[in-house]
This record gives sequence, C-alpha cells and structure tokens, in this order.
Amino acid sequence: MSNKKLIMSNKKEQYKLINAQVEALISDEPDMIANMANIAAVLFNTLEQINWAGFYLLKQEQLVLGPFQGMPACIRIPMGTGVCGTSASSLQTIVVKDVHSFAGHIACDAASNSEIVVPIIVNKKLVAVLDIDSPVTDRFDDHDRQGLEALVSIFQETLTSLETPR
Repeated sequence: MSNKKLIMSNKKEQYKLINAQVEALISDEPDMIANMANIAAVLFNTLEQINWAGFYLLKQEQLVLGPFQGMPACIRIPMGTGVCGTSASSLQTIVVKDVHSFAGHIACDAASNSEIVVPIIVNKKLVAVLDIDSPVTDRFDDHDRQGLEALVSIFQETLTSLETPR
C-alpha cells in the first residue's frame, strides 16, 4: 500500500501532516509565488484522487492563473463565474460534489468531476483562491474543507506577517 493510501484512511491526520510540511516550507519565505508553487506541489503529490491543484490570483477584478500542478488550465476566470469565481465573489469555501451540476461551471479539464475552492484573504481583501479538482465525483468532504482552510490560514498568516507589499 502506498503512503498516499495509508494517509488517506484518516484525512484529519493527513491534513495535519500536510499542513506541518507546508508551514515548514513557507514560514521563512517571503515570496508569495514561490510559496504557492510549493503548496501546489505538496497537495498534488500528497492528496489521492486529484488531477489539479493550484492557485488563481486576483488581478484587475478577475482571477488569473497562478502556480499549479496538473494539466494546462484556464488562464482567466471572471469574478462570479464558475466555482473559482463564485468562491472569490462570496469569499466562501465551495465544495462541489459534481461539477457538471454546478451552474456556470467552467470545464478547463473535461476529466474533472468534483472541486473544492478556498478563498485567500489578506487584510480583509481577496488576493487569490486555492483550487483543487478531482476526476472522482464526490471526492471532497468536510474533512477536506477543514484541512484546506487550515492550510490557507497558515499561508494567509505568512502573507499578513510580511510588511512589504506584493
């Protein structure tokens, strides 16, 4: 059995390990993009049954593709459109069991069937979203939401502790 499958049996423990790894990687690094790249790599190489993990950054009132792991993706997403744009507009985590039933879903990869998006907020302003896709319907649950929101909190803390603007 692979390490992924061993870890997957207890998501709470899995996210504890992932978040500790992410914190160790990013705690002393001030570059937001470098940290996003490492976070995407950790998630993509650790989480089971995902086919894309990465970020979209808010730029000029739209989401623009940032660091990611997986197949090429949509470059720009209007605010309020698709799962990412909806999460960005509402400033809420969105878990979608079946993306094909989500009104306005943007199909960047036809293989994706479920998705979770977590907004990244610094100084009460959206800066980006974390987006993870899976080829498996109903892949993400409340354990994933809690674990990824905790990961984003670690990342947000790193961003807010820096005094230099990005």
